[in-house]
Amino acid sequence: MMNGISDQDIHDIVHHVVTQSMGHTPNPNQTTSENNDTPSEKKRIVALGADHGGVALKEVIKENLLDNNYDVIDVGTYTTDSVDYPDFAQKVAELVASGQAWRGVMIDGAGIGSCMAANKVPGVRAALCYDYATAVNSREHNNANVLTLGAGLIGTNLAKQIVNTWLSTEFGGGRHARRLDKITAIEKKYLKDGMTS
Repeated sequence: MMNGISDQDIHDIVHHVVTQSMGHTPNPNQTTSENNDTPSEKKRIVALGADHGGVALKEVIKENLLDNNYDVIDVGTYTTDSVDYPDFAQKVAELVASGQAWRGVMIDGAGIGSCMAANKVPGVRAALCYDYATAVNSREHNNANVLTLGAGLIGTNLAKQIVNTWLSTEFGGGRHARRLDKITAIEKKYLKDGMTS
């Protein structure tokens, strides 16, 4: 708390400004939609992974998640020995797609490659977020279920804020649900046709 303003007050003010600037007025009476995936206390399982460039930040995020009463499945890596980020992004994505994890967080140097890899797993909507606004937008508009972060691009305090915001932001439904259905339809078309990119 600084000058009588708590972290929660700051969070609420920033959330209000961001939602207003995106032209969305939150409905305080909004109920959880089918696509929102709001978990029961038992289902708050977050799959967490990183490559060697993200392993230090992964440990910070893991502690933050546990402090906030999330269960964590840590798929590695556990050392700074060089590894390939697609291997860990795939593990995180598969845990989310299979329903073994409610959400996933994957960290590499820039977050871009892990986002690409995770999005190859059917049922995954991975989003690279780098600030509060992208965390809110990816959840509220896109119902992202995997978050990727670039350890080389953001600091630990910002990373924690992004993760906390991303996990607590609900899917907005409405016009966003229609657009999400179109994203899913694209995925299903290519799965059916047996085509890959």
